[in-house]
Amino acid sequence: MWVFSASGCRWLGAGGALAVAVGGWAAGTLPVRGGWGLWEPRGSAVEVAGAVLATLGLTLLVAAWWRYGVLLARGLRDGVLATLACWTAPLLLAPPLHSADVYSYIAQGAMVLEGHDVYGAGPSVLGPGDLGADAAASVGGNWTHTPAPYGPAFLLLAAGVVKLTGGAVVPAVLGLRLVALGALALIVWAVRGFGGGGGALWLAALNPLLLVHVVGGMHNDGLMIGLMLGGVLLATRGRWVLGSVLVGFAMMIKSPAAVALLFIGVLLARGGGVRGLLKGLVLPGAVAGAVAAGASVLAGTGFGWLRTQSVAAAIHTPLSLTSDVGLGLGLLVADDPDPVKALVQKVGLLAALAVIAALAWRAYRGRLDPVLGLGLSLVALVALSPMVQPWYLLWGTVVAAAVAWRGRAGQVLAVLSAALVYETQPSGHTPWYGFVLAGAVLVVGLVWVRREPWPPGAGDVGEGAVPPQRTSGPRPAVVPDSAELGSSD
Repeated sequence: MWVFSASGCRWLGAGGALAVAVGGWAAGTLPVRGGWGLWEPRGSAVEVAGAVLATLGLTLLVAAWWRYGVLLARGLRDGVLATLACWTAPLLLAPPLHSADVYSYIAQGAMVLEGHDVYGAGPSVLGPGDLGADAAASVGGNWTHTPAPYGPAFLLLAAGVVKLTGGAVVPAVLGLRLVALGALALIVWAVRGFGGGGGALWLAALNPLLLVHVVGGMHNDGLMIGLMLGGVLLATRGRWVLGSVLVGFAMMIKSPAAVALLFIGVLLARGGGVRGLLKGLVLPGAVAGAVAAGASVLAGTGFGWLRTQSVAAAIHTPLSLTSDVGLGLGLLVADDPDPVKALVQKVGLLAALAVIAALAWRAYRGRLDPVLGLGLSLVALVALSPMVQPWYLLWGTVVAAAVAWRGRAGQVLAVLSAALVYETQPSGHTPWYGFVLAGAVLVVGLVWVRREPWPPGAGDVGEGAVPPQRTSGPRPAVVPDSAELGSSD
């Protein structure tokens, strides 16, 4: 049947994306004010109808994406970039979807222009006559009084958008969507640079989780991922200094990009003995640190970002395993659960560091591709973090997709991506039924993975992909499925 063909998937997915966008005009994360009559609440009945339409469209998009991936895994060569364009276009003029974070970005950019300390106060400091006041009124309750956890490079970018648009909500949102499209283009360039063809782009860029939260929701995670992956790509080609510079800029968007420096160090150290190991441990971090210091000084925002990295941990998110376990234990054994919760969160972070160190060691010994090691490390970091949002899975998924989209690891990441798109609604809320839908998709997907596993392969060089030139040193051994999942020797 045509509907199961690549062409059918392309147009069904485009129809799903269009339904998501149209539904978002009624049920998206609409601004409290400043919507210019375009993005305005239209009554509860219309909002419910929009939410249903958007959810049905999202389901159609996920189904088309999964079927498309099956075809690619079976060897189909198809124009994935054309499909990406078809699925992205309907989202370009949609209001913010599934999150209100973009209003925080606008408000924080306005705070920089207004001379407020963005690392000492939240958007609530913006008065009625200030730039970005309309955006500040739409910031989610948890973030109204919270200092920015982002680096100065992103704050300058947000300030530039606010300055160009005068802080008006609709133009500023669309300006940040252009930034998100730039991030998507950077991700596509990096994935293709690793030699990843249609299948790698399918998991990395065509992923509904990325389309919904980076293009639709304009999360700055997309820009962090693009810069980080681009830096690692350059490092695999022997240009580790420039690669470390890009990772330094990625850190100045969001700090988790710093994990990439460890694996750039692995690329630099392999085959160099003790001296190479010391170079790998020190030099990439020194280059990125210089970039971070320079950006902090030149931006005029100072080094306050160093002390705001933990602010997110104060906000409980249900997807954080360590926060949930810590809270449960705290309620059982103490009158005040917060100290117990904080302890479990710290233990989780220590466990994540141990996993990252183990993966880096395996990569150094040639038992794991360093790029795949980075992807799995970021997944482990997210899984054990004190605050987890659905789109955080993209940190590791995009990186792993570049070199290992096929096989069990890529397939499991695809299932998790398909499930997590349901966790939040277009309005940004997380109702109970979102978790039910996500759980149902997860169970069905994992059963599918068990019954029809995709065979691991060397990749599908195509669509103009250029395989990277590895740095000197021994090439990593071929990694079996169990190693892709980070199992022990």
